[in-house]
Amino acid sequence: MAKAKVRWVEGMQFVGTPPSNHAIVLDGSEKAGAADSAIHPGELVLVGLAGCTGIDVVSILKKMHIEFSELEVHVDAEAAEEHPRGWKKIKVSYLAAGKDIPEEKLKHAIELSQEKYCSVSATLRWPVEISYDYRIEKRD
Repeated sequence: MAKAKVRWVEGMQFVGTPPSNHAIVLDGSEKAGAADSAIHPGELVLVGLAGCTGIDVVSILKKMHIEFSELEVHVDAEAAEEHPRGWKKIKVSYLAAGKDIPEEKLKHAIELSQEKYCSVSATLRWPVEISYDYRIEKRD
């Protein structure tokens, strides 16, 4: 089972630690009363999606021996108007650059990522069961 945690720093800023142990700072927006000093959690979801599928596509293209000089993944998302303002529509666009990238191979790599390999895409597409608990520790 994968585990992650965040630890409150100050204001609304947190430091998150995922299983890979690469820490990331998160903060809220000024509109939410935060300092807006770091990536917002909802933005992190979008960056995670772009990174997940980007890593897949690079890996697949390399296995196909397709040479490319650049790959960008852009994510455009529409948030719900009411709370919780989760993402209700997401579009992922890919830009691949290189001398001779076969369109059908790029399309196939993207389809494999989106339909088979990208765990972030799968998580956003499928219902996920989320449960919670809590504890209080008495401290001085």
